[in-house]
Amino acid sequence: MSPTNSGEFRADLHCHSTCSDGTCTPQEIVDLALKSGLSGLSITDHDTVAAFEMAAPYAAQKGLQLLPGVEFSSVFNEESVHILAYGFSPKNPHILHFCERHKLRRDERNSAIIELLKRHRMPIDPHELTRPGPAGPPRSVGRPHIAQQMIKLGYVSDIREAFQKYLGEGKPCYHPGDRPTVQETLDLIHSAGGVAIIAHPHLIKRKKIVKKLLEMEFDGIEAYYAKFPMNQEQIWVERAQERAWIVTGGSDFHGAVKEHIPLGASWTPKETFDNLMSIYLENCAR
Repeated sequence: MSPTNSGEFRADLHCHSTCSDGTCTPQEIVDLALKSGLSGLSITDHDTVAAFEMAAPYAAQKGLQLLPGVEFSSVFNEESVHILAYGFSPKNPHILHFCERHKLRRDERNSAIIELLKRHRMPIDPHELTRPGPAGPPRSVGRPHIAQQMIKLGYVSDIREAFQKYLGEGKPCYHPGDRPTVQETLDLIHSAGGVAIIAHPHLIKRKKIVKKLLEMEFDGIEAYYAKFPMNQEQIWVERAQERAWIVTGGSDFHGAVKEHIPLGASWTPKETFDNLMSIYLENCAR
Protein backbone atom coordinates (compact mmCIF):
# COMPACT_ATOMS: atom_id res chain seq x y z
CA MET A 1 0.00 0.00 0.00
CA SER A 2 1.01 3.64 -0.38
CA PRO A 3 -0.22 7.22 -0.09
CA THR A 4 -3.31 7.85 -2.20
CA ASN A 5 -2.52 11.48 -3.06
CA SER A 6 0.86 10.92 -4.71
CA GLY A 7 -0.38 11.92 -8.19
CA GLU A 8 1.77 10.65 -11.02
CA PHE A 9 5.07 10.84 -9.15
CA ARG A 10 6.08 7.69 -7.27
CA ALA A 11 9.45 6.93 -5.64
CA ASP A 12 10.33 3.52 -4.19
CA LEU A 13 12.75 4.19 -1.33
CA HIS A 14 13.43 0.62 -0.21
CA CYS A 15 14.88 -2.07 -2.47
CA HIS A 16 17.93 -4.32 -2.67
CA SER A 17 20.37 -5.20 -5.45
CA THR A 18 23.10 -7.75 -6.02
CA CYS A 19 25.35 -5.52 -3.91
CA SER A 20 23.63 -7.15 -0.92
CA ASP A 21 20.91 -9.82 -0.99
CA GLY A 22 18.87 -8.87 -4.07
CA THR A 23 18.98 -10.74 -7.38
CA CYS A 24 18.89 -7.75 -9.78
CA THR A 25 21.91 -5.59 -10.54
CA PRO A 26 21.64 -1.86 -9.75
CA GLN A 27 21.28 -1.11 -13.47
CA GLU A 28 18.53 -3.73 -13.83
CA ILE A 29 16.65 -2.12 -10.95
CA VAL A 30 16.81 1.23 -12.75
CA ASP A 31 15.30 -0.36 -15.87
CA LEU A 32 12.64 -2.10 -13.80
CA ALA A 33 11.81 1.15 -11.99
CA LEU A 34 11.16 2.89 -15.29
CA LYS A 35 9.04 -0.02 -16.55
CA SER A 36 7.07 0.16 -13.30
CA GLY A 37 6.31 3.83 -13.83
CA LEU A 38 8.50 5.11 -11.00
CA SER A 39 9.96 8.62 -11.14
CA GLY A 40 12.32 8.26 -8.18
CA LEU A 41 14.30 5.46 -6.57
CA SER A 42 16.67 4.67 -3.72
CA ILE A 43 18.58 1.39 -3.69
CA THR A 44 18.96 0.66 0.03
CA ASP A 45 21.26 -2.33 0.20
CA HIS A 46 22.17 -3.79 3.56
CA ASP A 47 25.14 -1.97 5.10
CA THR A 48 26.64 -0.79 1.79
CA VAL A 49 26.21 2.21 -0.52
CA ALA A 50 28.03 0.58 -3.46
CA ALA A 51 24.90 0.39 -5.64
CA PHE A 52 24.58 4.16 -5.97
CA GLU A 53 27.93 4.60 -7.71
CA MET A 54 27.11 1.72 -10.03
CA ALA A 55 23.60 2.94 -10.90
CA ALA A 56 23.89 6.75 -10.82
CA PRO A 57 25.32 7.36 -14.33
CA TYR A 58 22.84 4.93 -15.87
CA ALA A 59 19.89 6.43 -13.96
CA ALA A 60 20.88 9.94 -15.09
CA GLN A 61 21.09 8.73 -18.68
CA LYS A 62 17.62 7.18 -18.42
CA GLY A 63 16.06 10.18 -16.66
CA LEU A 64 15.35 8.47 -13.33
CA GLN A 65 15.97 10.44 -10.13
CA LEU A 66 18.23 8.36 -7.89
CA LEU A 67 18.67 9.09 -4.18
CA PRO A 68 21.53 7.48 -2.22
CA GLY A 69 20.31 5.18 0.53
CA VAL A 70 21.31 2.33 2.79
CA GLU A 71 19.63 -0.02 5.26
CA PHE A 72 21.80 -0.35 8.35
CA SER A 73 21.56 -3.33 10.70
CA SER A 74 21.49 -2.42 14.38
CA VAL A 75 20.40 -3.78 17.75
CA PHE A 76 18.40 -2.46 20.70
CA ASN A 77 18.22 -4.60 23.85
CA GLU A 78 19.03 -7.71 21.76
CA GLU A 79 16.25 -6.87 19.26
CA SER A 80 17.20 -6.50 15.59
CA VAL A 81 16.33 -3.04 14.25
CA HIS A 82 16.83 -1.93 10.65
CA ILE A 83 17.42 1.76 9.98
CA LEU A 84 17.05 3.36 6.56
CA ALA A 85 19.33 6.33 5.89
CA TYR A 86 18.95 8.98 3.19
CA GLY A 87 20.23 12.47 2.44
CA PHE A 88 23.93 11.80 3.03
CA SER A 89 26.70 12.00 0.47
CA PRO A 90 27.72 8.47 -0.62
CA LYS A 91 31.33 9.69 -0.45
CA ASN A 92 31.05 10.76 3.19
CA PRO A 93 34.04 9.17 5.00
CA HIS A 94 32.00 8.43 8.15
CA ILE A 95 29.40 6.53 6.12
CA LEU A 96 32.06 4.63 4.17
CA HIS A 97 33.96 3.70 7.33
CA PHE A 98 30.74 2.49 8.96
CA CYS A 99 29.95 0.34 5.91
CA GLU A 100 33.44 -1.16 6.06
CA ARG A 101 32.95 -1.92 9.74
CA HIS A 102 29.70 -3.69 8.85
CA LYS A 103 31.51 -5.73 6.20
CA LEU A 104 34.03 -6.97 8.76
CA ARG A 105 31.20 -7.70 11.20
CA ARG A 106 29.34 -9.68 8.54
CA ASP A 107 32.48 -11.64 7.63
CA GLU A 108 32.90 -12.67 11.28
CA ARG A 109 29.24 -13.59 11.59
CA ASN A 110 29.26 -15.60 8.36
CA SER A 111 32.29 -17.56 9.57
CA ALA A 112 30.48 -18.37 12.82
CA ILE A 113 27.37 -19.54 10.93
CA ILE A 114 29.43 -21.66 8.54
CA GLU A 115 31.11 -23.32 11.54
CA LEU A 116 27.70 -24.08 13.05
CA LEU A 117 26.52 -25.57 9.76
CA LYS A 118 29.66 -27.70 9.62
CA ARG A 119 28.85 -29.08 13.07
CA HIS A 120 25.44 -30.05 11.69
CA ARG A 121 27.08 -31.87 8.78
CA MET A 122 26.30 -29.17 6.21
CA PRO A 123 29.74 -27.87 5.14
CA ILE A 124 29.88 -24.78 2.93
CA ASP A 125 32.87 -23.33 1.10
CA PRO A 126 33.08 -19.69 2.27
CA HIS A 127 34.67 -18.65 -1.03
CA GLU A 128 31.41 -19.50 -2.81
CA LEU A 129 29.67 -16.68 -0.91
CA THR A 130 31.76 -14.04 -2.63
CA ARG A 131 31.88 -15.55 -6.11
CA PRO A 132 31.39 -12.71 -8.64
CA GLY A 133 27.97 -12.40 -10.23
CA PRO A 134 26.67 -10.15 -13.05
CA ALA A 135 27.65 -7.03 -11.08
CA GLY A 136 30.80 -8.45 -9.53
CA PRO A 137 31.03 -9.93 -6.03
CA PRO A 138 28.35 -8.92 -3.52
CA ARG A 139 29.53 -6.08 -1.27
CA SER A 140 27.41 -7.13 1.71
CA VAL A 141 27.19 -10.90 2.27
CA GLY A 142 24.71 -12.33 4.75
CA ARG A 143 22.41 -15.19 5.62
CA PRO A 144 20.48 -15.15 2.30
CA HIS A 145 23.74 -15.90 0.48
CA ILE A 146 24.43 -18.78 2.87
CA ALA A 147 20.88 -20.02 2.30
CA GLN A 148 21.45 -19.99 -1.46
CA GLN A 149 24.51 -22.19 -1.01
CA MET A 150 22.49 -24.55 1.21
CA ILE A 151 19.96 -24.89 -1.62
CA LYS A 152 22.70 -25.45 -4.19
CA LEU A 153 24.23 -28.22 -2.06
CA GLY A 154 20.87 -29.91 -1.50
CA TYR A 155 20.68 -29.28 2.26
CA VAL A 156 17.34 -27.47 1.94
CA SER A 157 14.79 -26.99 -0.82
CA ASP A 158 14.33 -23.21 -0.57
CA ILE A 159 15.29 -20.09 1.39
CA ARG A 160 12.26 -20.35 3.65
CA GLU A 161 13.28 -23.82 4.77
CA ALA A 162 16.85 -22.66 5.37
CA PHE A 163 15.67 -19.91 7.71
CA GLN A 164 12.88 -21.85 9.39
CA LYS A 165 15.09 -24.84 10.19
CA TYR A 166 18.61 -23.47 10.56
CA LEU A 167 19.38 -19.77 9.98
CA GLY A 168 16.47 -17.95 11.58
CA GLU A 169 16.67 -16.38 15.02
CA GLY A 170 16.60 -19.10 17.69
CA LYS A 171 17.45 -21.87 15.20
CA PRO A 172 20.51 -24.15 15.64
CA CYS A 173 22.76 -22.35 13.15
CA TYR A 174 21.75 -18.78 13.96
CA HIS A 175 24.40 -16.35 15.13
CA PRO A 176 23.49 -12.71 15.92
CA GLY A 177 26.88 -11.18 15.25
CA ASP A 178 28.18 -7.99 16.83
CA ARG A 179 25.83 -5.28 15.51
CA PRO A 180 26.12 -1.57 16.30
CA THR A 181 23.48 -0.17 18.63
CA VAL A 182 20.56 1.92 17.40
CA GLN A 183 21.97 5.01 19.12
CA GLU A 184 25.40 4.51 17.56
CA THR A 185 23.79 4.19 14.14
CA LEU A 186 21.65 7.30 14.64
CA ASP A 187 24.71 9.29 15.69
CA LEU A 188 26.61 8.12 12.62
CA ILE A 189 23.82 9.00 10.17
CA HIS A 190 23.31 12.43 11.72
CA SER A 191 27.06 13.14 11.75
CA ALA A 192 26.94 12.72 7.96
CA GLY A 193 23.98 15.11 7.70
CA GLY A 194 21.66 12.24 6.85
CA VAL A 195 18.10 11.32 7.77
CA ALA A 196 17.34 8.20 9.86
CA ILE A 197 14.10 6.28 9.29
CA ILE A 198 12.70 3.32 11.25
CA ALA A 199 12.37 0.58 8.63
CA HIS A 200 9.29 -1.71 8.50
CA PRO A 201 8.35 -1.11 12.18
CA HIS A 202 5.82 -3.95 12.17
CA LEU A 203 8.67 -6.47 11.85
CA ILE A 204 10.10 -5.44 15.22
CA LYS A 205 8.85 -8.27 17.42
CA ARG A 206 8.70 -6.64 20.85
CA LYS A 207 6.29 -3.73 20.95
CA LYS A 208 7.99 -2.22 23.97
CA ILE A 209 11.08 -1.84 21.78
CA VAL A 210 9.02 0.06 19.21
CA LYS A 211 7.81 2.35 21.98
CA LYS A 212 11.42 3.04 23.00
CA LEU A 213 12.44 3.72 19.39
CA LEU A 214 9.64 6.26 19.03
CA GLU A 215 11.22 8.17 21.93
CA MET A 216 14.63 8.35 20.20
CA GLU A 217 15.99 10.91 17.75
CA PHE A 218 14.80 9.35 14.52
CA ASP A 219 13.67 11.55 11.66
CA GLY A 220 10.88 9.39 10.28
CA ILE A 221 9.05 6.09 9.86
CA GLU A 222 8.62 3.81 6.87
CA ALA A 223 4.83 3.81 7.11
CA TYR A 224 4.11 2.66 3.57
CA TYR A 225 5.41 -0.87 3.06
CA ALA A 226 4.47 -3.65 0.67
CA LYS A 227 3.10 -5.96 3.36
CA PHE A 228 1.20 -3.35 5.39
CA PRO A 229 -2.62 -3.35 5.34
CA MET A 230 -4.05 0.16 5.03
CA ASN A 231 -5.24 0.36 8.65
CA GLN A 232 -1.72 -0.46 9.89
CA GLU A 233 -0.20 2.14 7.58
CA GLN A 234 -2.42 4.77 9.14
CA ILE A 235 -1.16 3.89 12.61
CA TRP A 236 2.43 4.58 11.59
CA VAL A 237 1.47 7.74 9.71
CA GLU A 238 -0.17 9.04 12.89
CA ARG A 239 2.89 8.15 14.98
CA ALA A 240 5.04 10.13 12.56
CA GLN A 241 2.68 13.11 12.47
CA GLU A 242 2.64 13.27 16.27
CA ARG A 243 6.42 13.80 16.14
CA ALA A 244 6.58 15.91 12.98
CA TRP A 245 8.59 13.08 11.42
CA ILE A 246 9.04 12.20 7.76
CA VAL A 247 6.81 9.44 6.34
CA THR A 248 8.46 7.25 3.71
CA GLY A 249 7.43 4.24 1.68
CA GLY A 250 9.09 1.44 -0.22
CA SER A 251 8.54 -2.09 -1.45
CA ASP A 252 11.57 -3.88 0.06
CA PHE A 253 12.01 -5.42 -3.38
CA HIS A 254 14.63 -8.20 -3.54
CA GLY A 255 13.93 -9.68 -6.97
CA ALA A 256 13.65 -13.47 -7.13
CA VAL A 257 14.28 -13.75 -3.38
CA LYS A 258 10.84 -12.20 -2.76
CA GLU A 259 9.01 -12.79 -6.03
CA HIS A 260 5.66 -11.80 -4.52
CA ILE A 261 6.84 -8.22 -3.90
CA PRO A 262 7.26 -6.15 -7.09
CA LEU A 263 9.30 -2.97 -7.27
CA GLY A 264 7.00 -0.01 -6.66
CA ALA A 265 4.51 -2.01 -4.60
CA SER A 266 4.76 0.85 -2.08
CA TRP A 267 6.16 4.30 -2.62
CA THR A 268 6.95 7.78 -1.35
CA PRO A 269 5.21 10.92 -2.71
CA LYS A 270 7.00 13.73 -4.55
CA GLU A 271 7.10 16.27 -1.70
CA THR A 272 8.94 13.87 0.61
CA PHE A 273 11.28 12.65 -2.12
CA ASP A 274 12.15 16.23 -3.12
CA ASN A 275 12.87 17.08 0.51
CA LEU A 276 15.27 14.15 0.88
CA MET A 277 16.91 14.96 -2.45
CA SER A 278 17.47 18.56 -1.31
CA ILE A 279 19.17 17.36 1.87
CA TYR A 280 21.40 15.07 -0.20
CA LEU A 281 22.40 17.85 -2.61
CA GLU A 282 23.14 20.21 0.28
CA ASN A 283 25.44 17.63 1.86
CA CYS A 284 27.22 17.04 -1.44
CA ALA A 285 27.84 20.78 -1.78
CA ARG A 286 29.60 21.05 1.60
